[in-house]
Amino acid sequence: MKFIETRGNDDGKPEKVSFSQAILSPIASFGGLYVPESLPKIDKHFLENHLSSNYKELALDVLKLFDIDIDQAILESAVSLYDHFDDPAHPVPVVKIKENLFVSELYHGPTRAFKDMALQPFGVILSAIAKARQENYLILTATSGDTGPAALETFNNKENIQVACMYPSGGTSDVQRLQMVTVNSKNLKVIGINGDFDDAQSALKSLLSSNSFISKLKQEKVLLSAANSVNFGRIIFQIIYHIYSYLELLRQQEIVMDEKVYLNVPSGNFGNALGGYYAMKMGLAVENILIASNSNNVLTKLVNDGKYDIRGLEVKQTSSPAMDILKSSNVERVLYDLYGAERTKELMSDLENGQYYQLSADEHKQLQQIFMADFCEDDEGKSAIKNAFDDGYLMDPHTATCIKTYETCAKKDIKTIVYSTAEWTKFSPTIANALTGEKEADDQHALTTIAQKAKLKIPSTINALFSQEVTQSSVIDKENIEKEIVAFVVG
Repeated sequence: MKFIETRGNDDGKPEKVSFSQAILSPIASFGGLYVPESLPKIDKHFLENHLSSNYKELALDVLKLFDIDIDQAILESAVSLYDHFDDPAHPVPVVKIKENLFVSELYHGPTRAFKDMALQPFGVILSAIAKARQENYLILTATSGDTGPAALETFNNKENIQVACMYPSGGTSDVQRLQMVTVNSKNLKVIGINGDFDDAQSALKSLLSSNSFISKLKQEKVLLSAANSVNFGRIIFQIIYHIYSYLELLRQQEIVMDEKVYLNVPSGNFGNALGGYYAMKMGLAVENILIASNSNNVLTKLVNDGKYDIRGLEVKQTSSPAMDILKSSNVERVLYDLYGAERTKELMSDLENGQYYQLSADEHKQLQQIFMADFCEDDEGKSAIKNAFDDGYLMDPHTATCIKTYETCAKKDIKTIVYSTAEWTKFSPTIANALTGEKEADDQHALTTIAQKAKLKIPSTINALFSQEVTQSSVIDKENIEKEIVAFVVG
């Protein structure tokens, strides 16, 4: 399968590239992204054949449908990392919490967040390609809190790979920060920036398309790639768990084959939602995709009003910080799929130059045939956490944003799958406050409070963070990012 560009071709890049080319150099012409030239189909026969499959078998067969140019042995090695999740037989539990409401728990990997679902195998693939080509790569990543730890984990001590991870200083939970600043491998660099996630992501995109930066790296015989969801190597693995979750409902006899469901996604950079969109386009029986936001509700306004408007806005810090984003990169891939390259280039230019674009009435109608959206304020999220706990289920503040969207958008009497993106340990002060009313607790105290109240053990990997040495102390202004990264590469 070949990959093409969301904003058309500038005559400086190939019109079509392989999967390996798309993940090694993820930024396309005019600053656009790569997308599959066409999507493969999954049908009733495919799903029936996988009712008795484990997650790894399903993953390999979905990857096979895309006909990507990666050796089977590498793919098998990549998906074998799911064996290191909490339960290798069921790396993604799907739990019923209400009559029509199910939670797909995506956080049972090493860093306790859903980014492990894609970054664990992606790291193996990208590292294997770099080693086979005898090339050295700098992997950039910008994180609102979960991508960073997952990227650092997957690339830790990998040959031919260096990683520079940027995060907003003060914009993550303590546990997320500690997962990054305590890493101690020579090939990993963590950089706090005085700014928000959008600043980090803008820096990443700018560096990926900067000829001067790329030239400086080439002088060191280093090439450039990225681990964010601008890279389709992430997205391809995010399609799989949507299919798996549907199969789980079939296995639990909660639905019958071809019965439609809602997919309910807490949305930041839109990669999770895009995975669901692609699964739907491939043939999964999805009624609508429900987009849950926090008070940074740009996506809600896009879906409901047809306008992407960030003029004069600043990112609000909320209790669901991984969603504290204004520019959601993967919306672009949906724009391309619905409206084509020329219109996508126009819309993205409007956003980049004027911080605003507006869909036509027909375009907006197309979008609303697929997506529904609402947003959740912090207090509403805390109420959802408390109510769910009283009913026997412990959820994190990102998952909690989906409860309001379920209540306001899921109008039909059909099953809804909520995608839980983080374990309770990642955001314990917010959860402790929701459950007990305690305020201003640090993470350690809050973890203990929740563990006692819920009769749970704190994972040893989380507990150990608080006694580990901080080895990555850089916090810089955003205009110094390139200089800091070049100094890291040069050594």
